[in-house]
Amino acid sequence: MHTEHTGHTEHADSATFWENHYSRLDPEWGTRPNAVLDGLVTALAPVPGTALDLGCGHGGDALRLAALGWDVTAVDVAPTALARVAELARAAGLSARVRPVRHDLARTFPSGSFDLVSASYFHTPVEIPRTRVLRRAAQAVAPNGLLIVVDHASVAPWSWQAGQEVEFPTPEEVLASLRLGDGWRTERCHAPRRTATGPGGQSATVTENVIALRRTA
Repeated sequence: MHTEHTGHTEHADSATFWENHYSRLDPEWGTRPNAVLDGLVTALAPVPGTALDLGCGHGGDALRLAALGWDVTAVDVAPTALARVAELARAAGLSARVRPVRHDLARTFPSGSFDLVSASYFHTPVEIPRTRVLRRAAQAVAPNGLLIVVDHASVAPWSWQAGQEVEFPTPEEVLASLRLGDGWRTERCHAPRRTATGPGGQSATVTENVIALRRTA
């Protein structure tokens, strides 16, 4: 769910909301990789393996990982988004490394274990059990694998919540909510600021929660 949504609102259900969202969205939006995730993978997981991209949207992260040699399972609830990911993968010659799969993560989750599980901007205005999904994501990390969570920690000018007072958890609070226990090593847990680019090409300084955890057992 690579979007700027951080609050909750009333919609019929997650599947309906996100399909409507992507049906109206410019197909070019979200096709660039998240710079934060790209840097973390380069620094912490230079040898590619299997990856799970949760809420893949238009596939910017999935395609970037595939280009680096990862075999990526790209998950979203919106068929339109997944069709666009598949089309982009074909155009880039990456179809063999990108597998788009539909899941409503509040209800179902991909089977198997992965060397990298990524949840970038896994926010939604639709009420879902986000913490439960992230805990399930941690269970899908293979030994010596990485769980990477990148969250909004500020409201960008192009966000749906621009002008609103929004309280964000700290990265330490997000980490604590996962209740991981022993068998994990924290590689990153901080809230850096960076310059981000919005859908109209505008730029702004934003804060993000960045959490990278390695499974050691």
